[in-house]
Amino acid sequence: MKKVYLAFLWHQHQPIYKNPLDNVYELPWVRLHATKDYYDMVAVLDNYPSVKSNINLVPSLLVQLDEYSKGIAKDKFLDLTLKPALELSEDDKIFILMNFFMANWDTMVFPYNRYHQLLEKRGKQTNESDVRRILNYFKIEDIRDLQVWFNLSWFDPYWRKHDDFINSLYIKGRDFTEDEKHKLIEKQLQICGMVVSKHKELQDRGQIEVSVTPFYHPILPLLCDTNNALQATPNINLPKKRFSHKEDAFNQVKNAVEYYESVFGRKPSGMWPSEGSVSNDVVKIASENNIEWLATDEAVLFNSYKNNNINRKYLFRPYNVNIDGQSVNMLFRDHGLSDSIGFVYSKWNTDDAVNDFITKVKNIGEYVGNAYEYPLVSVILDGENCWEYYQNDGWDFLSKLYAALEKEETIETVRISDYLRKFPPKDTINNLTAGSWINGNFGIWIGHEEDNIAWQYLGQVRDFLVEYTKNNPGFAGSELEKKVWQVFYAAEGSDWNWWYGDDHSSSNDEIFDKLFRQHLMAVYELLGQKIPDNFYKTIKRMKQPLVADTIKPTALITPKIDGRVTNFFEWKKAGLYSVGHSGGSMHQVSTLLKSFMYGFDLNKIYLNISLNIAGNSKEIENLCFNVNFINPVQKTVYAIFDMNGKVTSFSVYSEDTKETVSIPYENIAIDSIIEMAIPIEILKLPEDYGNIEFTISVDKDNMEIERWPYQSSVVIPKPGEDFNMISWTV
Repeated sequence: MKKVYLAFLWHQHQPIYKNPLDNVYELPWVRLHATKDYYDMVAVLDNYPSVKSNINLVPSLLVQLDEYSKGIAKDKFLDLTLKPALELSEDDKIFILMNFFMANWDTMVFPYNRYHQLLEKRGKQTNESDVRRILNYFKIEDIRDLQVWFNLSWFDPYWRKHDDFINSLYIKGRDFTEDEKHKLIEKQLQICGMVVSKHKELQDRGQIEVSVTPFYHPILPLLCDTNNALQATPNINLPKKRFSHKEDAFNQVKNAVEYYESVFGRKPSGMWPSEGSVSNDVVKIASENNIEWLATDEAVLFNSYKNNNINRKYLFRPYNVNIDGQSVNMLFRDHGLSDSIGFVYSKWNTDDAVNDFITKVKNIGEYVGNAYEYPLVSVILDGENCWEYYQNDGWDFLSKLYAALEKEETIETVRISDYLRKFPPKDTINNLTAGSWINGNFGIWIGHEEDNIAWQYLGQVRDFLVEYTKNNPGFAGSELEKKVWQVFYAAEGSDWNWWYGDDHSSSNDEIFDKLFRQHLMAVYELLGQKIPDNFYKTIKRMKQPLVADTIKPTALITPKIDGRVTNFFEWKKAGLYSVGHSGGSMHQVSTLLKSFMYGFDLNKIYLNISLNIAGNSKEIENLCFNVNFINPVQKTVYAIFDMNGKVTSFSVYSEDTKETVSIPYENIAIDSIIEMAIPIEILKLPEDYGNIEFTISVDKDNMEIERWPYQSSVVIPKPGEDFNMISWTV
């Protein structure tokens, strides 16, 4: 079989959480991911010395890790962890109960009896008034255990194997002491300080290459010129005032290169530009800073060659991108393989996932054939957030994957610079279409009203700063000037706009919005100038709820089951769940489900499922659509169709009895949408049941590939004749 070269690039990043006005960290994710991901993602390679990998570290992350390790960084979560449980105020306890379950419940709470018990005691869906009411039920020991478990559950299994104290806490499980709690945090902060040294160790011995990202993780093409967004999306709605500052983009790269050298004692060879965002200007800036290679997404390659009708065989090779005589080497990520690790394999059996990945990489070699002699498969993805969806924090998957790769003679893992030195690019690109790894465009960061306001605010502050410099000659070149510009550069980071618009939402939207605006405010405060009034007003005006029922049903419905929206009113009173609105720090580009509506009458539960594929496409043939009832019974209603959109199975499976009962086909149809009616009697609900909870998932070849919602469920009330009256509003 043809040999394939495989380049993993794991991107490690967190935004700047330090509030520039008071220097307090607003969120704890840097230190928590340090114990869960940043160290062990490299340490796992100690067991597989022949496996080569690439790790991308963002300077703004490294700065924060350094401040935690030195005890400089403080955050409210940390302070309330260290505070003796007996000394906590009522407000302190409420904050803890509201926020110390922020983790993936399936993999980080439910597996631990005590942590799970505390969640059940608090309640899975709650608000501050509920917490105040139940606070009296929590003893001091309960609160102290919660202080410990919130931090302990973020320790990767690596530490259970290599640290006796951490392992002893997992074994003990409850009734922790104040001394144990403080020692746990000491370990946590120590690990923050060990992350860089572990990367240096493996880079120096030649097993990994460490690449870098522009300092504060900005979208470089948009800093260069917001009009670059038009290249991939000609009709995008841009901010009223154009933002065009190549000098900022240059400084973000220059500062990153200098910081990297100060940490690693060498200059970086490669760069993953924030969100894989590239353009012709970015190529020039990288070249001017002696960056040898860049990486981005396959969509950018195909957009750049859209008039040449190239096929996927052209993806699996490096390119030299030469813009007006300035050049860098560039590789393009395999979108499907990268997203399989990021979003799909967490739901699979580990062995099946590893075998699927290995098989696909091998098949690429056969597919490329003679088109390219040394095929390179680039698998590039987030190196932290996806693992919380895996059992055992992804340790089993990575261990088995690396073990399998060590045995594979036809797959060779590579450090990117090593590969490029051995096999320099033979193909040249002279004009790069600007784009990112998400849909090949910049729609996440610009175009929505909220995004555009953020860009306008950036421009407003930058114009002020330039004018202030002109009017204050002594300011230029001062230490104060350097400090002010660093605060402004932090405001240029991509993470603020990640949460603006309709693309993503989290329980921390308000904090991200505040942090962005406070970076802008800090520019004025540092200079002793009046802060513009508009910066006090939130940009994120419509916070998307995390709960599954984005819009709740308001009346009984009885739609016609024909696979089409027969008329406007039949689903008007239904509930609505929009896929993606519950999303967090990851972005799954390709989802099968677009949204679903749900409702009921006295006899049936109705679902209307919108897809991102056609109902009569060949893709529908291998899919199984599941409605997973998780309360008050555990039953799965599943539907299977052939490639012509004909129903081949519609049944309900009972988890307790292992029985499968068919549902008449008159209750399901697929055309432009999937519509189904599930007879309530077939669920055999207990007489005294209350709410009904369910999720929707999709299987392919008996493997789950997506589930909505992620960590919660859709809740509908018990159908009753009085529902219309209860839910009626003017």
